[in-house]
Amino acid sequence: MTSPVVQVAIAVIINQDNEALISLRPGASHQGGLWEFPGGKLEINESVEDALKRELLEELGICLLESQPLQTIQHEYKDRTVQLNIYIVSSFDGEPKGVEGQVIQWKPIDQLNTLDFPLANRSVIHALQLPDKYMITGLFSDQEDFLLRLENSLRSGIKLVQMRCKNIAQSFFMQLSSQAKILCEKYDATLLLNSSPEVFQQMQAHGLHLSSHMLHSVDIRPVGLDKLLSVSCHTAADIRQAEKINADIILLSPVKETTSHPGVKGIGWLAFADLISDIQIPVYALGGMKESDIPGAIESGAQGVAAISSFWKENVKV
Repeated sequence: MTSPVVQVAIAVIINQDNEALISLRPGASHQGGLWEFPGGKLEINESVEDALKRELLEELGICLLESQPLQTIQHEYKDRTVQLNIYIVSSFDGEPKGVEGQVIQWKPIDQLNTLDFPLANRSVIHALQLPDKYMITGLFSDQEDFLLRLENSLRSGIKLVQMRCKNIAQSFFMQLSSQAKILCEKYDATLLLNSSPEVFQQMQAHGLHLSSHMLHSVDIRPVGLDKLLSVSCHTAADIRQAEKINADIILLSPVKETTSHPGVKGIGWLAFADLISDIQIPVYALGGMKESDIPGAIESGAQGVAAISSFWKENVKV
């Protein structure tokens, strides 16, 4: 017999220093010893909003003033299925304290480590940490040109980079990726390598990106949870496969017609929003995207936009 889904209200409380309030689960409890965002189970006939207010008062001694829905996540553990109704808390009254004796702390959002939290919290942390711009590297003439373009892009504020270098020797790709990683870390940016899992294992980077073809060539997640996994999707079937292998990021395209694929009509924002309406993985809109498209993408449910030409900066020495 299938157990009922446990409904949980979760509060992501963020202060002016861009820190999130987290608490340590008691060792004897389910998922004990891991950090979590405050919250708890809904009582019978209780709304999510009422549960959120009650839990914050009972756990932290604060009065909820303003909150906005962030996402809803359903996650199956071995012994239970939980649905997390996650809200961003933007305003509250009082000073948070561990009313129930739990350890609490304010943690910078960029320092939250998914391995320290229950698996169900993984996509929440990614949604909080990932930027609204995802750059894919474009054309370059030689090694110097590539590195100068990359550094100019990073200097302009890019924090998430997919290194996509088609039709070059594997040895050159590995050499470039090593230098790209050093540059990305200099600017606190994340580097994803567009390659096969086998090639990726030979290199050092923060994550792997799989093409839509490569996505369907794997049955399980090909990298550890300490690495990011980004995938390209074009259809609902692609998205289901991304969910099956527990991808962390989806690039969904084409939203608009692109110069690289003239005549291929984009799916448009309405179809884009419909395709990602029940996805728990952060999604970036790809295909004809510019920085000005970010508000529309977010309004459609995306994390932001991905692009080559709009973000891949020219080789200009400064």
